[in-house]
Formats: sequence, C-alpha cells, structure tokens
Amino acid sequence: MPIKISQLFDSGAIDVVQATDPRQIDLQLRKDSHADIHQWFHFRLQGARGKACTIRFLNAGQATYPKGFEGYQVAASYDTENWFRVPTSFDGQVMTVNHTPELDSIYYAYFEPYTWERHLRLLGEVAENPVARVHDIGTTVDGRDMNLVVIGNPQAEKKIWVIARQHPGETMAEWFVEGMMDALLDNSNPIARKLLQRAVFYIVPNMNPDGSVRGNLRTNAAGANLNREWMTPSLERSPEVLCVKNKIHETGVDMFFDIHGDEALPYNFVAGSEMLADFTPERLAAQNAFIERYMASSPDFQNVYGYAASKYNEELLTLASKYVGHTFKCLSLTLEMPFKDNANLPDPYVGWNGARSSALGAAMLQPILQSLDD
Repeated sequence: MPIKISQLFDSGAIDVVQATDPRQIDLQLRKDSHADIHQWFHFRLQGARGKACTIRFLNAGQATYPKGFEGYQVAASYDTENWFRVPTSFDGQVMTVNHTPELDSIYYAYFEPYTWERHLRLLGEVAENPVARVHDIGTTVDGRDMNLVVIGNPQAEKKIWVIARQHPGETMAEWFVEGMMDALLDNSNPIARKLLQRAVFYIVPNMNPDGSVRGNLRTNAAGANLNREWMTPSLERSPEVLCVKNKIHETGVDMFFDIHGDEALPYNFVAGSEMLADFTPERLAAQNAFIERYMASSPDFQNVYGYAASKYNEELLTLASKYVGHTFKCLSLTLEMPFKDNANLPDPYVGWNGARSSALGAAMLQPILQSLDD
C-alpha cells in the first residue's frame, strides 16, 4: 500500500508538500479558512505500518504561536478514541515527528479533537435528563445550530454561565464542559445536588461550530475571532456571540467562565478581571477565594504561572470575560488549559488530554458551590 495523507473530514487541516517516502513526509500548517492564522492540524496517514516515518512541518517556525511547539508532543490515535503522544522535536523553524505506526491507518492532531458528531451526541444525552433542557438560540455563519444547555431551575437564585471553544481549535474546552455537565447531571454527586438547589447553569459547549468543523484554530467562517467581538457582535460577522450575549442579558449572570486552551504555557490557570477600572477590593477577594478553592479541589490547577494582569483599555471589553465582568460586576474568569502537558503533574504518554480536561471541568463544581455566598 502506498502512503497517503488525507484531511477531508471533521476538523481536518494540513497541506501536503510531499508524501511518497515515509522517511521524508513534508507538510505545511494550513491557515484558518478565512484568516491568516497557522497552527491547528489534523490529518490521517495510511500505508505506513511498520515504517519509520519522519514527518516534518516545514512552516512551524512561522506559525501564529511558534512557542506552542517548544516542548510539545504531537497527539496520535489509531481509532480516533484513544490518543497518545509521539516523539516530536522543534528547532525553531521545522517541527519533526519520528514515529513508526503499528497499523495501516493513524491520525495525528495538534490536540485530541472533539468532533461535531460527539457534540451532537452530547446534546442528545443531556436532553434526556429531566433537570436539563437544550435550547436553540441562533444560527452560525455557515448555518449550524447554536445550542444552549440549561441545567437546573431557571428561577434559581444564582445564574452560572459557562461558554467554551470560542477558539475552535482549543478542543480541550469542550472536553472540560463535557466533564462538568456529566458531574452536574450525576444524581449521586452531592456537590452537584447541592449546587442545583441554589443555581441554574447556562452552558454553551461550542461557541464556534463552523470553525470546529472547518479545522480552524481561532476564527469562525467569517474570519472573526469571537473573543474580540463582545462589544459589537453582528449577525453577519459574529452571530454566535450575538445570540449568546443577548441571552446573557436576558437571564442575568452571577458567575461567568470562558473556557480556553493556551498554546505555550504548560499549566492550568485563570485570567481574572482585576485590570478593570471599576474592579473593587471585594470582587478581588472573591476572585482570589475562588482560585484558592479551585486549587484545593484539583491539584491540576495552579496560580503561579499565567498571564500578567493587563492594563485597562477599551479593547479589553471586546473579550467575553472582561465584558461580562464589567457589565454585570460578577466573578468572571477565563480558564486556560495546555495544548502540551501539565508540567506540575506530567503524563508523558497522553500529555494533557480530553479525559484530564473533563476531570478539571468536574472539579470546578466544588469552588463554584463554595463561592455562591461571596
């Protein structure tokens, strides 16, 4: 069987330079469909069983986030269900994978994908639970559904909002939400049961369906970075943000969490709202208390490494968590997970992956419960 590389499937993305000799497979990172962003990749290699393959990503040094490939290992899977990491090196210009596939077909990706099919299945499973509803709240640029999951009684005292995958290639975000919703809907989970006595959860598992299917890292089908659209979203450019923003204003919000992935930092952390001009000492205390509680609930979470607090400017309010924090004066955080591994608790075989992201999502329920009275 001659070797073959394909990428015409959900979230597939790669450009092939040459792929006739397994010892010299040369590829180029493909840009987002409507933006000059090069980072995400996902492709299938066939015909290389038992052959020592050298796969080179020739333009990795010109990627949007080249530091994301420093100390990084490519994810691989034979069945698209079980993913593991393969030996990867980066010299600042070219990223090289040296791997001998054990089977005739293998997939390689920037991170463990979260497919549109799995997304729809998740919504179907959630809708079967009597304490949950799945609402259609809008339509994407390409015509896909924007769905909102409501868990709990909408008349509850506290409104908790969680959104994920504004940047579609940050698939760990939807894995996180899946783990959170599984825990919330587990009737044997005492934290979840206690939470739902006082709070209702509004969850958008995928803010960017079009970018997810197209194999984009950061943008939607119109080329918009949705996390820069929150001041003035439009039906033409960012209908995904427009429908969610309108719903948040309709329901109100007491806590808001925007779930992401970071290319360069090998840690789990949050970025807060302390740079906002109207941020009070009381809100800072509540934010710090939440972070401390989250660290107590999961050793995978930490507060030593993260983003420096930015100086306030009007552009900050185009970001989801800053817009919501400023508008509703509530606890509002952006959570980041690594594409690499958690350097504090590394797992060389899988790195940071979907299962670990899901566990971190489930662990967030405890600090949310503890913070309800702040």
